[in-house]
Amino acid sequence: MTAGPLTAGPLTGALVAVVAGIFGLLIGSFLNVVVHRVPAGVSVVRPRSACPSCGHQLRSRDTVPVASWILLGGRCRDCEATVPARYPAVELATGLLFAAVTLTHWRSGALPALLWVTAAGVALFVIDLDTHRLPDAIVLPSYPVVAVLLLAGGLVTGDLPVARALASAAVWLGLYGLLWFGTQGRGMGLGDVKLAGVLGLVLGWLGWGPSVLGLFAGFAVGAVVGVGLLASGRVSRRTPIAHGPFLLAGAAIGLFAGAAVWHGWLAVTGFG
Repeated sequence: MTAGPLTAGPLTGALVAVVAGIFGLLIGSFLNVVVHRVPAGVSVVRPRSACPSCGHQLRSRDTVPVASWILLGGRCRDCEATVPARYPAVELATGLLFAAVTLTHWRSGALPALLWVTAAGVALFVIDLDTHRLPDAIVLPSYPVVAVLLLAGGLVTGDLPVARALASAAVWLGLYGLLWFGTQGRGMGLGDVKLAGVLGLVLGWLGWGPSVLGLFAGFAVGAVVGVGLLASGRVSRRTPIAHGPFLLAGAAIGLFAGAAVWHGWLAVTGFG
C-alpha cells in the first residue's frame, strides 16, 4: 500500500507545527522587546536592544532565542549582570504555543489570525502582570488585523462564518462591558473589555464551542486562582489582581478544548 499525499497525512501537520514553533521562538524574542517598550511608549524598532545594566548593544549571536541565554549562563556578555529567566521563558512559551496552535488548527483558514492573537496574547499576558494594563497599541490594531486575516483565510477555504463571529464578539463585548460598567471599573479595566472583543471574534469564527467555553473559562480560572491567592495570604480582598491573564487563559482553553466539549455536551443532551 502506498502512502497518501504528504499534504493529507498527520506528518505534514507535525512538520508545519515544528516550523511554526521555530518561528514562534523568533517572535518570542521580539515580544520581549514589546513587553519592555510598549508600556513605556518607546519604539519597538529603534534603538537596537541593549543590556539595561551596562548599555552595550546586544550582538546578533547573543539574541538567539533561548540558546543564547543558556550559553551565556543567564548573564550579560559585557558586564555579567543577571539576565532574568523571563526572557527565555517568553521565547519558549511563544514557540510552544505557536507549535500547539498550528498542530491543532493547521487545516483551518483561521490559523494566521490565531497566530497573531497568540503572539499578542503572550505580550499582553506579561504586560498586564507587570503593569495591570492592556495597552491600546497592541489591542486596538488587532481588530482590523484579525478581521482581515480571518476573511482572507475564509475566502481561501470557502468557510466564512462572519455572522457567528460578529455575534460572538458582541456577546463577549457586551458581557465584559456590563461587568465593567457595573463595577465602575473596579473589578476589571476597560482594556479587558477591548481585548474581549478580539478574543470573541476569533473564537466565534471557530465555533460556538470555543467561544462559550473560552468566555466562561476565563472567569473560572480567575476565581480558582483568586481563591488560592487569598487562602495562601499572598493577597487580600482589596489587592488588585490583573484579569487579563485569566481572560487570555480562558480563551486558550476555549481554543484547544472548546470544540470537543461543545460536541460532547450536544451529544449528552441530545441536541447534537
